Amino acid sequence: MFFEPVPAGDKPAARRWPPEVPPWAGPPGLETGVLLAAGQVIARGRHVAVFLPSIHVFSTGCMLDIEIVSRQDGLPEDDWWDLQMSVHRGFRGFQGPRLPDKLLRLGVRFPDGGKATTLDPGQRGRDEPPTGPVLSWWPGGGGTRDRGELGFSHFGLWLWPVPPAAGFEFAVEWPFGGIAETLVELDGAAIAAAATRPSYYWPGPPPAG
Repeated sequence: MFFEPVPAGDKPAARRWPPEVPPWAGPPGLETGVLLAAGQVIARGRHVAVFLPSIHVFSTGCMLDIEIVSRQDGLPEDDWWDLQMSVHRGFRGFQGPRLPDKLLRLGVRFPDGGKATTLDPGQRGRDEPPTGPVLSWWPGGGGTRDRGELGFSHFGLWLWPVPPAAGFEFAVEWPFGGIAETLVELDGAAIAAAATRPSYYWPGPPPAG
């Protein structure tokens, strides 16, 4: 017999459902999120565009859906490859006298001055809530189009807490991608309103652990 039952032993500890995740570490597991269409090009250079197609809003924060689109457009093959690979290099924990040009930098700033960036130390393992906003990178995927001359990388940025009901700044800078520091305003009021009407994968209260 290939698959055999596991011998009886100590009763495993009861599982909690859903697994407890601090709200600053990611979205609530049972919430579907409320989808807000954004369709906004945050910044663009000759070879790179940073696009925000949508925002998934949860009761505790929101996931900014980020798409990095790159095009070869005459770049030598080595430079073209390096540009695509640099998108996901070293989002956190860099230490040094200056930021490398290849390091993609993303961040938000609330009206009260609270700021969070993808360069901040990770907060997922904290036991106590951070004192300011948190922006956490969530892995995604990517691919190419047009015979490999267009590259697409997409990932999420978990923003905690829910932004205030006012405009707040989203910033991007990527010298290697030809993008100088660029700030745009996002609609905090729409996000805050969506956070008050969460939806769930199953109706009713979560199942008991």
